[in-house]
Amino acid sequence: MTALIESRTPTTARRTYSRWLSLVILCAGTLMTVLDGNIVTVAMPAIQSDLGFTASGLAWVVNAYLIPFGGLLLLAGRLGDLVGRKRMFTAGLAVFTVASVLCGVATSQEVLIAARALQGVGGAMTSAVVLGMLVALFPEPRERARAIAVFSAVGAAGGALGTFLGGALTEALNWHWIFLINLPVGVAAWAAAVRVLDREEGAGLGKGADYPGAALVTGALMLTVYTIVGSGERDLTTTLVMAAVAVALFVAFTVRQSRAARPLLRLRLFASRLLTGANSVQILMVATMYGFQFIGALYLQRVLGYGELLTGTAFLPAPVVIGVLMLTLSARVVGRFGPYRVLLAGLALIVVGMGLLSRAPADGSYGADVLPPMLLLSVGFAAAMPALTGLAMSGAREEDSGAASGLFNTTQVVGGSLGLAVLSVLAASRTEGLLSGGAEAVAATAEGYQLAFRVAAVIAAAALGLAAAVLRPRRP
Repeated sequence: MTALIESRTPTTARRTYSRWLSLVILCAGTLMTVLDGNIVTVAMPAIQSDLGFTASGLAWVVNAYLIPFGGLLLLAGRLGDLVGRKRMFTAGLAVFTVASVLCGVATSQEVLIAARALQGVGGAMTSAVVLGMLVALFPEPRERARAIAVFSAVGAAGGALGTFLGGALTEALNWHWIFLINLPVGVAAWAAAVRVLDREEGAGLGKGADYPGAALVTGALMLTVYTIVGSGERDLTTTLVMAAVAVALFVAFTVRQSRAARPLLRLRLFASRLLTGANSVQILMVATMYGFQFIGALYLQRVLGYGELLTGTAFLPAPVVIGVLMLTLSARVVGRFGPYRVLLAGLALIVVGMGLLSRAPADGSYGADVLPPMLLLSVGFAAAMPALTGLAMSGAREEDSGAASGLFNTTQVVGGSLGLAVLSVLAASRTEGLLSGGAEAVAATAEGYQLAFRVAAVIAAAALGLAAAVLRPRRP
């Protein structure tokens, strides 16, 4: 018996090593897509100056990425279940890397926007299947909690780190390098993924390729993201009409899935209280955090007068705190107190942090008015995100894990887009109203951002209330 155990030990050790190395590769792919979603923000003025974008046209540098990314996540997740998640992940890495090079060498508005859209396609293919692969790699609850904590740390910290890298690369070199930096990372991640990740056979396209349903849901999601991100540039009537069309497409997709012999997305997914509830909470929580990241950067630049590099540096405590807490404490805290309690505690800290940030004045300072609430938000997010991810994925069956992963990533994009659109429009409207009344520019801008932060605090409070009501564990 001892000899038998000893003979199996090296194989077990190699398998464990391979699983954690696979996690590193999945995190590397995720980090690229997360960084790219945020790294552009600080470089926008340089891109506008170099390529001659108008103020409204510049928004398409972001929107061209978000629309296909958000619209294709659900489809890519389901296709990963059908053709194999490794194939979808490696193909997405290849598309994303090639698109990044095209962005980096772009010398015209049209090329940059088209390449950004292609990046969105590759990002959706890569991101949609990661959680499904992670769940399959780590079936044991304790190890899965650790893996989710690592994955969440990379995603959350990468978002804030993108702001720093965007400022540093733009100021030290030029804006082209915020895209070209993806080339060595993408090639290395693709080569490692091909070699290390376990090959898995999907169910086959013939067992779930509902093409009419795919067209309906992709069109609905793309139109939803497009309606949200462009709402500030259109009149209310046009926005409401587009929203109504998006809802109609979602209804048609639901009807199609209820009748299709091999549906793209099994409606039984939404019968899971944990999966549906966690996705609903995530929309509100991510809307709050994206609002902080975007409006907070604008407050530092337009109110406190920070430059690109200094703004990025000011955000560095956020990814450091998030990364350290998620990697060292998150899994243990969730294991001891349960994901429900940890989620509520994290959301409560986010509410308090946003409330404090809403008091940031025109003559404020980073140390007194920005850093303390930033730390509270970081601790809150580090607690809430892994707990929420674990709750969401625990509500999906193994055969639906790809679709559930795509759905979870989709609600992140929708929540982020919604938060940016609503909070930026509120801040701009408040500022314009004060300026028309004769207020001083910096003071009016600061009050606009205060309003946005107050609304973000209310949204976070709604997320807390919804989580408390819907995700409470049922007594055995």
